[in-house]
Amino acid sequence: MSITKEAELIGMQKASEAVAYTLKAMRNYAQPGMTTKQLDDYGASILADFGAKSAPYLTYKFPGWTCISVNHAFCHGLPSDNTILKEGDLVNIDVSAELNGFWSDNGGSFVLGEDVNQHQKLIDASKQILQKAIYTIKGGVRVADIGHLIETEAKKRGYKVIKNLTGHGIGRSLHEEPREIANYRDRSNPTRFKKNSVVAIETFISTISTYAETQQDGWTMVGNKGGFMAQHEHTIVVTDGKPLVLTEMNEIW
Repeated sequence: MSITKEAELIGMQKASEAVAYTLKAMRNYAQPGMTTKQLDDYGASILADFGAKSAPYLTYKFPGWTCISVNHAFCHGLPSDNTILKEGDLVNIDVSAELNGFWSDNGGSFVLGEDVNQHQKLIDASKQILQKAIYTIKGGVRVADIGHLIETEAKKRGYKVIKNLTGHGIGRSLHEEPREIANYRDRSNPTRFKKNSVVAIETFISTISTYAETQQDGWTMVGNKGGFMAQHEHTIVVTDGKPLVLTEMNEIW
């Protein structure tokens, strides 16, 4: 969507506050021995307190309120009574929701407890690259150039990007134009960011894989070559200068 009046900005700010606060609270609540279903139930209660509704459930009938992916699961992980969190796990939580007709999206990967499996370097790379990408975006910048920046920064650090997972426009529904904000230079995409538009910018930084593949459950995605991936995401409003980061209260950096 494009922000054309103050009421729309306020609506996006409220929806973004709901998802950002929920992500932060879930990250702080997670602990070893907990199931991902317990963590999702906690997130569901927070969204409900805001009056917000789960975007993946509304849009796709996703069987959970949030996406929780652990270790080799890259994204769209199903909350489960059978997945028990352990010390040192690489956990990704993606929270998107609708509130009063406005939609917002954010996510973040983190290490649960002590970094016994040495994932923090990958997580830090994803955060730093997202931050650099976001603060390079303004009206008129090519979407493909941001993808090039993300992949270049990943390569500098010895990592790869997932090419079939992308950021996207958002606002009045979960996915809007531009439909694909890729993590590499997609030369076939001539789109430019537009001032006052709302977009969800995501990094998908991986150790060895370049594509994500859907598992038999129909939802969970893993790397085509295995390994691990870190994702971080903010919903922003594009301006002529520094973007407005609507989900900044999630404190992913």
